[in-house]
Amino acid sequence: MLADVGTDPAPCGIAIHGRHSGLRVYSCNDIPMVYHMADIQSDSDDHMGPASAIYIYYKSLASLLAVLSLTAKTTYAWGALGHQTIGFVAQQFLAPKALSFVETTLGSQYNFSLGPAATWADEVRSEAAFKWSAPLHFVDAEDNPPNSCSVNEKRDCGDNDCILGAIANYTTRVVSKSLDAEQIQEALKFIGHLFKFVGDIGQPLHVEALEVGGNDISAICSGSRTNLHAAWDTGIVTKHVSTSHGGTAQSYATDLVNEIKTGSFKSLASSWLSCSSTTEPVSSKRSLDSDLNKFLARAAEAITPLECPLVWASESNAFDCSVVFSFTTGQDLCTGAYFNNAIPVIDLQIAKQGFRLAAWLNILFDGATNLP
Repeated sequence: MLADVGTDPAPCGIAIHGRHSGLRVYSCNDIPMVYHMADIQSDSDDHMGPASAIYIYYKSLASLLAVLSLTAKTTYAWGALGHQTIGFVAQQFLAPKALSFVETTLGSQYNFSLGPAATWADEVRSEAAFKWSAPLHFVDAEDNPPNSCSVNEKRDCGDNDCILGAIANYTTRVVSKSLDAEQIQEALKFIGHLFKFVGDIGQPLHVEALEVGGNDISAICSGSRTNLHAAWDTGIVTKHVSTSHGGTAQSYATDLVNEIKTGSFKSLASSWLSCSSTTEPVSSKRSLDSDLNKFLARAAEAITPLECPLVWASESNAFDCSVVFSFTTGQDLCTGAYFNNAIPVIDLQIAKQGFRLAAWLNILFDGATNLP
């Protein structure tokens, strides 16, 4: 039976919950109760919080487990649309050996493309065998937006159990000679997701700890209640793609690729492949090639986060101060000035991450970015 809709904690019982599951389970008078920490509109895949919570009471454990299994599989970061777009953009910039590796490794199951494979890491994270992967989709920047924004590796990912460590780990695995074909495919799908992970790095609220990455901040999108994180993951992107880019990930990717090749991003694209050292002045630029090659050379001794993804995380995190949190309570984020300010950020970040994913794989398999 459907009970109250509200944001207050469940009234009684013991909570058994996981921070990133999106669900909290309580026992109240021996009746299992599911406290779903995002509203039914939310596609947010992590940092779930009690915005527009829904209390649902169940009389049997079987019903509870059924809802747990169904609900956990409906969640994505950037939304499936955004992640697939990143994969389709990357596919268009792969060099010959990288393209061959991707097509051979992913096979017909994923139509030989990074696009359809980009959501895999979200789809499996609810499974018992992959629950360990939940923290790998984000880094909790303990900063103070909108007043100050920053990402600090030691402060925010000291144990490497975050997106920064994940990118490093799966980079070594995707080129490993000791893993079998299934493990190599898994590594590639994680990297595609990592560039969804680097795609996740491109989503500003995946690089933010405040209010559980925005999940605990109630929001409105196109007249419907949601939370800030979900609005950025799916609501704004979906409306934008539906109204301006043909409604599909493929068509959106085609438009972004054209912008990279001949449009507004052409003059910017080369700068996306360089990054400043985190220990040297901003004027000291490092190329993605040198960062990745230096990492691979020392990976046999220790896997440590690379410098470029940390800089990219900081780029994304900066938008938390300039755009993401700049709204008032009750404002519809999927229309008007906020929506118009968010769209250029989303286009830029998704295009960047697709281009960077291609460059990453090109360096690994062709020895250079092979990009403009």
